[in-house]
Amino acid sequence: MPELFFRYLFFPGFLFSAVVGLLAVWLDRKVTARLQWRVGPPWHQCFMDIVKLFNKEVIVPEGAKITFILAPFLGLAGVTLLTTILGRSLFSLGAGFGQDMIVVMYLLLIPVLALIIGASASGNPLASIGVSREMKLVLSYELPFILAVITVIIKTKAINLNAVLDYQAVYSSCVFSLSGLLAFLVALMCVVAKLGLGPFDISEAEQEIMGGVLIEYSGFLLAVFKIGKAILIHALSLFLIILFLGRDLSPLFLILKYSGILVAVILIKNTNPRLRIDQALRFFWGKLALLGVLAVILSLLGL
Repeated sequence: MPELFFRYLFFPGFLFSAVVGLLAVWLDRKVTARLQWRVGPPWHQCFMDIVKLFNKEVIVPEGAKITFILAPFLGLAGVTLLTTILGRSLFSLGAGFGQDMIVVMYLLLIPVLALIIGASASGNPLASIGVSREMKLVLSYELPFILAVITVIIKTKAINLNAVLDYQAVYSSCVFSLSGLLAFLVALMCVVAKLGLGPFDISEAEQEIMGGVLIEYSGFLLAVFKIGKAILIHALSLFLIILFLGRDLSPLFLILKYSGILVAVILIKNTNPRLRIDQALRFFWGKLALLGVLAVILSLLGL
């Protein structure tokens, strides 16, 4: 029990993931600034922003339900458990569940469900618009993301994260095959949508609906959501490494792969304008879903 408590709260769970995730957010802001010919913030700016939010007043909308307050903590608990499971496998800290791939897929839904529940409880009409968009977006990107994961399961013949890593250690990273490369590209685009980054930042859209799902959150409740999102960036990067880039996990190569995924996500975010929700639906259910189906077929054929 003490060991599990330590894993969840410190390493590879909450504390470690929050620090690395906030540094990933800083990298996003820094690279974005350089692309726009700006200097960008110092490395500690994201941490100072969280501290500042914790010192701000929390304003709860009149008529808001109790779930408005509980939702951020639900999302944080779910994503912390997610990153703990992924970290245990990636850092060789013990065997995982027999079906931990399925557990991970379920846990990935908890942060977005918490966001939807919290925004719905606020009673704000602009938040309701954001909730509507978020729900449609979830329904759109889950199909191609599941197809990408199925491709890896077919290639490795395993749904256990440790078994997937063992397969790639013996043979090769899944990305170094036609089906694996297609699945990786599909999963990468879905990860951008799961993080709510451009061009899929439709549910927040500050220029249109002033933050949408987050419009009524302030103070430490908003800080909890931001910490949860930072941890989610960390968790999804680890998940992509486990699924597609698990060949060499020495510290240097792990950092390079992690940074490469972050830079790819940042470049996608900064080189594409925001889509409308109908455009996002057509993109995920159309082109990306077809690529996912093609990846599954190729993996069944052994290509």
